[in-house]
Amino acid sequence: MIEEGSKSSKSMVEKRQLFMEMRAQNFDVIRLSTYRTACKLRFVQKRCNLHLVDVWNMIEAFRDNGLSTLDHNAEINVSRLETILSSIFYQLNKRLPTTHQINVEQSIGLLLNFIVATYDSEGHGKLTVFAMKSMLATMCGGKILDKLRYIFSQISDSNGVMVFAKFDQFLREVLKLPTAVFEGPSFGYTEHSVRTCFPQQKKILLNTFLDVLMADPPPQYLVWLPLMHRLANVENVFHPVECSYCRSESMMGFRYRCQQCHGYQLCQSCFWRGHASGPHSNQHQMKEHSSWKSPAKKLSHAISKSLGCMPIGEPPHPVFPEAAERPQDLAHTTSTLESPSRLDEEHRLIARYAARLAAEASNSTQCPPTDLSFNFDANKQQRQLIAELENKNREILQEIQRLRLEHEQASQPTPEKAQQNPTLLAELRLLRHRKDELERRMSALQESRRELMVQLESLMRLLKDEEQKQSAQTGSSPHSSPSHSASCTMPMPIRSTSAGSTPTHTPQDCLAGVGDDVLDAFSQGVPRNLRNDLLVAADSITNTMSSLVKELHSVDDGIEEEEENMRNGREKVSSLKHSGKRHSTPSF
Repeated sequence: MIEEGSKSSKSMVEKRQLFMEMRAQNFDVIRLSTYRTACKLRFVQKRCNLHLVDVWNMIEAFRDNGLSTLDHNAEINVSRLETILSSIFYQLNKRLPTTHQINVEQSIGLLLNFIVATYDSEGHGKLTVFAMKSMLATMCGGKILDKLRYIFSQISDSNGVMVFAKFDQFLREVLKLPTAVFEGPSFGYTEHSVRTCFPQQKKILLNTFLDVLMADPPPQYLVWLPLMHRLANVENVFHPVECSYCRSESMMGFRYRCQQCHGYQLCQSCFWRGHASGPHSNQHQMKEHSSWKSPAKKLSHAISKSLGCMPIGEPPHPVFPEAAERPQDLAHTTSTLESPSRLDEEHRLIARYAARLAAEASNSTQCPPTDLSFNFDANKQQRQLIAELENKNREILQEIQRLRLEHEQASQPTPEKAQQNPTLLAELRLLRHRKDELERRMSALQESRRELMVQLESLMRLLKDEEQKQSAQTGSSPHSSPSHSASCTMPMPIRSTSAGSTPTHTPQDCLAGVGDDVLDAFSQGVPRNLRNDLLVAADSITNTMSSLVKELHSVDDGIEEEEENMRNGREKVSSLKHSGKRHSTPSF
């Protein structure tokens, strides 16, 4: 008993958590009920992370969970509702980057408690399929045009004409949202709500439905719906204008400009709270701005409009064909088969549907006898769906046969195809780049080596002449050490070919860029055995060139090895792809 009491108290706390957080935002200070309702529902939408789920992802979730084949008045229990919400948010986390992952369990708990509090206030533990679809399609993210098109597909007949009884049912369900956030007196459902939205029209098609609900202003009962979307679009809009009441130097969100007081502008916080100063009054007409235009843009816009360079009074939505659209539950859509992976994905989807239907059929046999009629209808629908899936499977097999030749041609291992290994390509490009750098470096070293060898040869001749002169003067052996400094004033016969160099007149200056051994040989006050030093320097240059050539050969070998790996990888990919196609034919 104690454990059951603790679970019950915890459930009550979770149910109240979202409403307590909403009241902490102090939305009730907003003067106008329309903005107050839109702000509260926008808070619920963001707090439950529904703004991250696009309406098309929501429709796909309805289809994946088998709601598209159920009658609108069919009831589902809270446990199945929790399963549906789990699939929605777990699929959302797969689409989001790792740095923007959401807390799935918390989102499921908050949204589940809000839905139960809104549509099951009496505690029956069940709600209709249409109520859940209407709520989630209204509160999710996406464009309002796409939402209204989906809603119209749910409330229209096979001829594309709106059924007033279904629209009345939609108003009953969707107007429970303002009531759930304590705005029922302003936007509660009445028996005259339908005729208030469509007072004169008798035959409502899609374009007429969109014209009425996207008009400015929209019907009074649904005026909060487009405002909630406008709130989402202006949350990060910046206006470099000073508020005339709070004197804030800039505004975020909406900007309101008085149509009577010149230059009087209010930020959304001051306008929502009814603040006014000076000659301005709350009774003055205010214009809502959701963007900022500089005076230059305003002038060009006015000139273009006056000259007829831009259309006036653009329609709020594109005009759709009058032919009836299929219900937008994604059940009738077919994907273009572009690759075997798309075929495998379609086959896995069909297999998942078949397994789910088989599991539901096995569970339905265990229901009590009082539900035999309902189970019979459900089994009939399931058999029809299985037959449709089998027909679709046969069409896919025919499509596979037709596209086999194209896939064979597309799978050829050419360098332009996408089946190449990107890692091997990157390594190959890196090795080729390294090879080009080494070739340039080798060319530069070869040029330097040629110049150094010419200079060394000149120095050797100079040294030989100097030793002969000393031998002639002293009568000593030409191999004896000279008695004076090795530096001399004789000009060098060879000039450096590097850009920007100037001729020199001493052997010491001619050694710029020569190895350390040669520099040491000519930098001593008393000359050493210069011939040996010069030979050592020449050997050092030769060794450097040899190591560079070896490194260049190793790079060439690496490139050849990478190219061989690339060819082997492409052959393996091609063989695996051919073998996968032979075994990819699905079966039920």
